[in-house]
Amino acid sequence: MPPNPTDYDAASETAGGPGTLDGMKRLWTPGWIARHVAMVVLVVGFLGLGWWQVTRAASGNTLSFGYAIEWPVFAGFVIFVWWREVRHTLRGTRGDRSSPAPPASAGSAPTATTLGVRRPVRVNRVPVPADGAQDGDLAAYNRYLTWLNANPGAKPGDYPG
Repeated sequence: MPPNPTDYDAASETAGGPGTLDGMKRLWTPGWIARHVAMVVLVVGFLGLGWWQVTRAASGNTLSFGYAIEWPVFAGFVIFVWWREVRHTLRGTRGDRSSPAPPASAGSAPTATTLGVRRPVRVNRVPVPADGAQDGDLAAYNRYLTWLNANPGAKPGDYPG
């Protein structure tokens, strides 16, 4: 019986798609092997600590009942994060392959649909006098800085003005 086209994922049968050996090779890089090993070590360790707390709780330590629940929750969280990262890696590269970015020409202006991160612009909210006159405090501070620059060995307390 052929698969139902409404719920069939043809992307899993394309070369390098999720579920194929080419797609799974991305999860066998040295970085991913370290992640797999870390996940197994953490889950086994957290479940072992949970069992240890169960035995302590059975011997009469009532505080250990909370820890007996907490450690398996930690193990579940590690599995959740690992699974989410695996799915993200497998789905992210498939989306990147299916829609390659169009090449940008040298003189083309960005289109209205181009999304990007823009740097914030600092706006001076203090009005600057139109005649170019400076604020009195600012002028005094600039004179002080000029004096400090002219007298490198002087202390700020030596300033005459």
